[in-house]
Amino acid sequence: MKVKELMTKKVLVLKPNNTFEEAAKLFIENGIDGAPVVDRDGKLISIVTKTDLMKAILNKLEMNTKLETLNLKKVITINSEMNIEDVLKYNVGRLPVIDKNNKIIGIITHTDFINDLVEKISKKCRDMKNTKLGLTELDSIIECSYDGIYITDGEANTIKINNAYESITGLKRAEVLGRNMKDLEKEGVISQSATLLVLKNRKTTTIQQEFKTGVKVLVSSNPIFDKNGKIIMVVTNVRDVTQLYELKEQLQKNKEITLKYVSEIEEMRTQLLNTSEIVAEDHKTIEIIQLANRIAKVDTTILMLGETGAGKDQIAKHIHKVSKRSKKQFIKVNCGAVPASLIESEFFGYEKGAFTGANKEGKIGLFEMASGGTIFLDEVGELPMDMQVKLLRVLQEMEVVRIGGTKPIKIDVRVLAATNRDLEDMIKKKQFREDLYYRLNVIPLYIPPLRERKHDILPLINFFLTQLNKKYNFNKIFASDALNCMYEYNWPGNVRELKNIVERAVIMSEDDKVKRSDLPKNIIGSNGMIVTLNTFEEGINLKETLDAIEKKLIKKAYDKYGNVRAAAKSLGIDASTFVRKRQKYIKEEI
Repeated sequence: MKVKELMTKKVLVLKPNNTFEEAAKLFIENGIDGAPVVDRDGKLISIVTKTDLMKAILNKLEMNTKLETLNLKKVITINSEMNIEDVLKYNVGRLPVIDKNNKIIGIITHTDFINDLVEKISKKCRDMKNTKLGLTELDSIIECSYDGIYITDGEANTIKINNAYESITGLKRAEVLGRNMKDLEKEGVISQSATLLVLKNRKTTTIQQEFKTGVKVLVSSNPIFDKNGKIIMVVTNVRDVTQLYELKEQLQKNKEITLKYVSEIEEMRTQLLNTSEIVAEDHKTIEIIQLANRIAKVDTTILMLGETGAGKDQIAKHIHKVSKRSKKQFIKVNCGAVPASLIESEFFGYEKGAFTGANKEGKIGLFEMASGGTIFLDEVGELPMDMQVKLLRVLQEMEVVRIGGTKPIKIDVRVLAATNRDLEDMIKKKQFREDLYYRLNVIPLYIPPLRERKHDILPLINFFLTQLNKKYNFNKIFASDALNCMYEYNWPGNVRELKNIVERAVIMSEDDKVKRSDLPKNIIGSNGMIVTLNTFEEGINLKETLDAIEKKLIKKAYDKYGNVRAAAKSLGIDASTFVRKRQKYIKEEI
């Protein structure tokens, strides 16, 4: 066909203002699969294959592949007086190529068949004409995605990535666009390709992926099929999980630290149970012991505060035992039990012949006796005012003067004091010296009442029961209803009262099982939640009983409040302890 004849046909022309979308529609809708390019004389100068055309379209290149050798404009489109519908009416076999000067410089000859892939894309292009979103808008949506997006064709060639992908992975477009995933995987650009797995297994695949930049991501690749079930595209969503892994590592470290602390606390508690009469199961008691261990290392004066019977004397003994003075004397003085007329002589001693009825050899006072060790002034709030003055001088000067003597005697003693009274209120009422209060209250140590550390109740019962069984050669146990009753009792007398009740009930019970009816009426009639356990058999041991009661209480508290924090608070324990114990009992049920 001559050039002159060709010019009478509807032709493809090159215009600088044509868009990529127009070029794509032109080639697809004219069925260009493979096209030889000839010059004016019909001599073959190049071939534009289907693959070249498709890659150019999908990669948004502007036809600058083999046609570029002809120095053509970079866009090929239809003539301005034509529309898509007009072009589709023609079975165009040959198309002239016109340069920027409207000079025909070659002819593209193409086959008439259009494969399934081209038909699919052609349909998409026609459909897109009738949609509100064009390619430009679609690109904008992809670029605005927070997740990284990576798109390949059905042969794993990279055709599109967005800005988020570059930001997340640290890779640049130039490194991956147009490249096959097999090559990227082989070169170590990515650790493993989810796209290749999708093409192999033909289903959505999610894997962890790591890049040469060191970034770890979670990728989910999804296949896109044509109407014949062929994969024409794979779209991959990429989410940065590097921070999640860092948080996971930090969480693991925190767990290890927590386990270490728990182990240390358990070890300390075991040591306490083996070295003293302190039962430390409740977290509040454990915290007190921890503080006591720290302050025991120095000789600072300590003022222990708390209700009567709360265990202040046991804490004082423990402080002495773990201090550097443990091999010396521990002297306990009940200030409220010493007659006022004898306090001075008992505290500081007297010389021989100091007063009528005095020992002929004189007497050493308790402070002298405790020198090198510890003196514990229990119920210090009961001291009369005149004795408070003398005690203050001893604390300030660390020396005593015996009654009838004139020479000060140096002493080296650690002073621990305790009271169940409100010393600040006593100061306001002029019943206690303010200067002595500040001298004693260097480090205050509050011992909470038993009702505020309820997790010590059942272990204390077990401790006292063991002592009594050994002492009286008994083999007694407490029934579950008796334990429930004692657990819910308010214990105004604290540990001292509990010890007395346990001893009374053990001695007064007629058989080896101490029942609820063996307890005093004031405890049986006390208000409180009674947990009824019906699963216990005769002869069950105390540990199993305690565990069962604890399990019941934890379940009941959680069912009532519906959350860990409130349930833990109702039982007087912290949330972490509640969770640990609850998980323990849940595992036992599984």
